[in-house]
Amino acid sequence: MPTIAILGTFDTKGAEHGFIADQIRARGFETLLINAGSLAEPTLRPDIPSHEVAAAGAEDWQAVLARQDRGECVTLMERGAEKILAGLVAAGRVQGVISLGGGGGTAICTAAMRALPIGFPKLMVSTLACGNTAPYVGTKDIVMMPAIADVAGINRLTRVIFENAAGAICGMVQAAEARRAAPAEDKPLIVASMFGNTTACVTEARRLLEEAGYEVLVFAATGAGGRAMEALIESGLVAGVLDITTTEWADELCGGVLSAGPQRLEAAARAGVPAVIAPGCLDMVNFGEPSTVPARYAGRTFYQHNAQVTLMRTTPEECTRLGAILADKINHYTAPVSVLIPTQAISVISAEGKPFHDPAADAALFSALKQGLRPEIQVQELPVEINDPAFARACVEALLAAMRAAGG
Repeated sequence: MPTIAILGTFDTKGAEHGFIADQIRARGFETLLINAGSLAEPTLRPDIPSHEVAAAGAEDWQAVLARQDRGECVTLMERGAEKILAGLVAAGRVQGVISLGGGGGTAICTAAMRALPIGFPKLMVSTLACGNTAPYVGTKDIVMMPAIADVAGINRLTRVIFENAAGAICGMVQAAEARRAAPAEDKPLIVASMFGNTTACVTEARRLLEEAGYEVLVFAATGAGGRAMEALIESGLVAGVLDITTTEWADELCGGVLSAGPQRLEAAARAGVPAVIAPGCLDMVNFGEPSTVPARYAGRTFYQHNAQVTLMRTTPEECTRLGAILADKINHYTAPVSVLIPTQAISVISAEGKPFHDPAADAALFSALKQGLRPEIQVQELPVEINDPAFARACVEALLAAMRAAGG
C-alpha cells in the first residue's frame, strides 16, 4: 500500500496533522509523519523527529535551535525538510506528501515540495493559498488548497477542508500509482519556447517534430513559462530543447516585466540535453501600460502591442550585451548544441518596414553572439525572417541531428 508523507510543524499544528493522518489511514494508505517544527515539543509523535530534520539542514543546527530565532529556525528546517523528503522520495519510501500550515509551515513545507519531481503528488493546505502563491509553488506542480480559517483546531469548517485535502492527496497518489503501472507509450519529449511574434515558426517546427515521432511541449516565453521550461529540462524528462524564443533575457537585462531570471538558458547545460538556440524576440522588452515604462527610457522606440502591453526596442548596445550573455550560457552546454540566426528578422515587428526594424541593433546582437561562442559550436545564419517555414525546418533538422549525435 502506498505511503503518504505528512510533513508539518507538529509543535503548533500537531492535532491538525494527526487528523489528516487518521483520514489518510482510513482510506487504506500508510503514513510517515515528519516533524518540521522547532520551537516547542511536538503534540503529535513523529516517525522522523525535528532534530533529524534540523541536523539535515546545517552542521551547527544545535546552535541555531538554541538561539530560538524564528526566522533562522524556519530557514534551517526548510533546508532540512528538503533533504529529508527528497531522500525519501528517491528511495521510494513515500508516494505522496501533504502538509497544513500558516506562514512558517507553508514556507518550510513548500520548500521541501519544490525539491520533488514534477508529477509527484504534493498538496499544501495553507492560510496563504488565497493570495500570491508564486513564491511557494515556484515552477512545480504543488497543489495549494486554501485553509479558509486558520489551521487552529478541528471544527465544523476545518474538518471539511482537511477531509477534502486527505481525499485529494489519496486520489493523486492513486492516479500516480496507476500511471506507473501502465505500459509506457509516451513519445520522446521536446520542449520549445514561443512568443506571439514567433508562433508561426514554433507551430511549423512542432508539426515537423511530431511527424518525426516526438511529443512537443510549448512554453510561452513570459517569465513564468521560461522558468517552468527550465525546471522540466532539469527533471530529466526532456530529450531535446528547441529554444527559439530567448526574449526573456531582454527583460532580465532591461528590467522588463517578463524576465525568467538570470538562470534562464542554464538547465540544458546542467542536464546535458541537446539543444538548438535562436535569438527570437530579443528585439523587444515588455512593459505594461505606457505609464509603467521607467522614466529612464524616455525617447526610446516603443510599440503598443495592446492596451496592457508596451514593447520597447532594444538598442545596439543592449543587443551587444544580450549576444554576449547568450554566448556565455551556451558555452556551458555539454551535449550537442547549435545556434541558428534568422538574419532578416528576429520577430514579426523587426522585419523590414516594421516598427522595430533596426539592422544595426540586429548586427550587434549577431556579432556578439557569434564572437562569444566556443569555436566548435555550430552557427547557421539563414537569410530569412524567423517565421519563415525554411527557418523552422532548419531548426528541426539541427535539433534532430543534435539528438542523433547525443545517441538519442
